[in-house]
Amino acid sequence: MDSRSQAPYKSSSFSPATTRDDSGGKTREVDRNFSLGALRDKDAQHGGSREQSIKEENEQEGDGDHGARVGGEDPGLVGGGCGEPDLASLSVEVDAFLAGQDEDAAPVSITETTLERFASAVELLVARYEGVEDRWASEAGSEPTALLAAITRIAALASALGKTPEGGGKHAAAVNRVTAVLHRAITFVEEEFLAQLEDPRVPRAGPGGEQQGGAHEPDRCALAPPSNAGAGIESAPPYPPETVERLRAMADAMVAAGYVTECSQMFLVARRNAFDAALQGLGYEKSNIDDVVKMTWEALEAVIVTWTKAFRHAINVGLSTEHDLCTRVFAGRHAGVGRGIFADLSRCVMLHMLSFTEAVAMTKRAAEKLFKVLDMYEAVRDASPVIEAFLSADEPAAEHSHSGLAELKSEIAAVRSRLGESAAAIFRELESSIRADAGKQPVPGGAVHPLTRYVMNYLKYACEYNSTLEQVFREHHDGGGGGDDGGNPFAAQLMEVMELLHGNLEAKSRLYKDPSLSNIFLMNNGRYMLQKIRGSAETNAMLGEAWARKQSTNLRQYHKNYQRDAWSRVLGLLRDDGVLTVKGHVQKPVLKERFKQFNAAMDEIHRTQGAWVVSDEQLQSELRVSIAAVVVPAYRSFLGRFAQHFSAGRQTEKYVKLSAEDVETIIDELFDGNATSMTRRKT
Repeated sequence: MDSRSQAPYKSSSFSPATTRDDSGGKTREVDRNFSLGALRDKDAQHGGSREQSIKEENEQEGDGDHGARVGGEDPGLVGGGCGEPDLASLSVEVDAFLAGQDEDAAPVSITETTLERFASAVELLVARYEGVEDRWASEAGSEPTALLAAITRIAALASALGKTPEGGGKHAAAVNRVTAVLHRAITFVEEEFLAQLEDPRVPRAGPGGEQQGGAHEPDRCALAPPSNAGAGIESAPPYPPETVERLRAMADAMVAAGYVTECSQMFLVARRNAFDAALQGLGYEKSNIDDVVKMTWEALEAVIVTWTKAFRHAINVGLSTEHDLCTRVFAGRHAGVGRGIFADLSRCVMLHMLSFTEAVAMTKRAAEKLFKVLDMYEAVRDASPVIEAFLSADEPAAEHSHSGLAELKSEIAAVRSRLGESAAAIFRELESSIRADAGKQPVPGGAVHPLTRYVMNYLKYACEYNSTLEQVFREHHDGGGGGDDGGNPFAAQLMEVMELLHGNLEAKSRLYKDPSLSNIFLMNNGRYMLQKIRGSAETNAMLGEAWARKQSTNLRQYHKNYQRDAWSRVLGLLRDDGVLTVKGHVQKPVLKERFKQFNAAMDEIHRTQGAWVVSDEQLQSELRVSIAAVVVPAYRSFLGRFAQHFSAGRQTEKYVKLSAEDVETIIDELFDGNATSMTRRKT
């Protein structure tokens, strides 16, 4: 049975206290200090303590006979004198009355005097605790204080009186007295409960307002230090064990007294503030959607980094800490209360953090946002099993806990889906940007195109998220293959991007008027692509060796095409094709023309191809070596056969301008981006 239904008359710092009017069942406001209002005025006038005032009141009440004294003795006084009411003996009578309320027990009545005396005894105990500096010094081990035991007993008494003739009018004044004392006691416990929750490490100010035990620390008790943020790192408990025991004892008393709502609300608010403080310690500040949408990407990127760190801390450290605390403070028969508080706390904190992802999703999509969106996706994805574990740990009967955590689990799944859809769409934007890049200006010197550099570096970083992107495209594939046949949908998407890039580069190569330069351009870009893929284990694994072999084959073909287009004419000039020698005689005019044409061709090649760019040193060396291996021996042989036909001196200098070593030097100066003519070089 809900403990609240057993305490019909209650108040707290969260709601006005009420009690029943003696005359007709209507409710009226009750001052928390109802039974001591006049005495406090008396204290102010005479400077006496509240404890002494209560003693005086008890002595005065002892003079008035309520029909309870027999033979001049009061059962509520020690030895029948006029001292303090004996709480222990009165508690025995109250317990006997409460035991008599069981269905199987014989009913036991209780006198109005006993009710009055017991209420005064409890009130005196409350006053004593209010007047001491260290209110927990008398606590022994993990046992609750005498005050909490007395509060639990008077709460049970107030509940029981509401169901008996004694409470229905027979002892109405005494019942009101019991209820008022209960209200005052619970108010004291509430204040102590909140003080322990908010700052358990520093003693609060004493009754006179002076600070006890040193200055307050500015920070409230929060979660783990920011340096502990991350999966698998345990947080230090937010409270020392003795404080947890105090909180548990006070929570037991409040819940037993029917103040479960007030107790839960105080605990929830205090821990929510602590949770927020921990997130702020990580640099996370709450942002509304409008602020996020208006941010520049550079600013938003930094916020996403902080959010991801804070979210992982909250999931992996914060929630476990709070779950453990709720389990310890609300243990045993009140475990359901703790589960409900934890569910509310988890839902409130996490739903607010998840709302940030919606704001990010509303910003304009851009390729550079992919990786931060994937970071958020992974954090949210990894939160699902944590919430599932909390759900599984709760008993099936904990409906409130299940509904709160189930709502959070559902929202996490929805956010994950939205982030995954956004990531897939952003990646596909890369394909659109490749298709749209149809620039009409060729890159000078046939160098690596900026599009190639951008795409390949983008894919390198994307492949570092290969398992996540595989998951994303499996969940959000567009029917483009790889999603339904058991293959890797991200690998299929990656291959499509590579094919698009290859096609785009083929089209851009046709912008060059010189076919040789077109092949240099394709070689440069193809080599860059291959190196980027082989330089990244993740990318290489995604595309596979078959793609690398195909790319290498393409590069060899570009190389052959270049040599054919750029050097076939030069090599043709060095052949004896039946024109140079006729019937064993060298045709000197033809020979002169051949040398002139060769010299002009080499000058043109040196001037033009010297300005071409091959930034990869290995490819540059491969090209020079392969050219020299064909051209230099052919020229050396040509010189050996025909240079002798020129007379020494001016004629030789006029036609034989290059030695074999000069040709080799010219070849070694190609592809370095320097446009220098052979003539200027020699002067």
